[in-house]
Amino acid sequence: MTKKKLEKETQRLRLKLKAYDRRLVDSSCKQIVGVIEKTGHKLIGPIPLPTEIRRYTVNRSPFVHKDSREQFEMTIHKRLIEIVDPSQKLINALTELNLPAGVEVQIKMM
Repeated sequence: MTKKKLEKETQRLRLKLKAYDRRLVDSSCKQIVGVIEKTGHKLIGPIPLPTEIRRYTVNRSPFVHKDSREQFEMTIHKRLIEIVDPSQKLINALTELNLPAGVEVQIKMM
């Protein structure tokens, strides 16, 4: 078989984690990596993705003093974990995992 055909046969499960707090994302990654290593699967990551920064500028006064403004920013920290050839046992273990509030997990089968 050719190399491209072999690559298509392997499935990957991609987990993308997002949170406002860096420590929450890192602790969630440690939990997920622990479950993956316990089941004996191969993983890639956790890979830190670029931090998304949203900045907002707001007038302090609604009527006068237009030069007086406040600036706020939100930082969104992201991590990527890929699992090569996931089994049903691993997927069940990941769904039973209790992650802290404030961590968003997106799961995609590749």
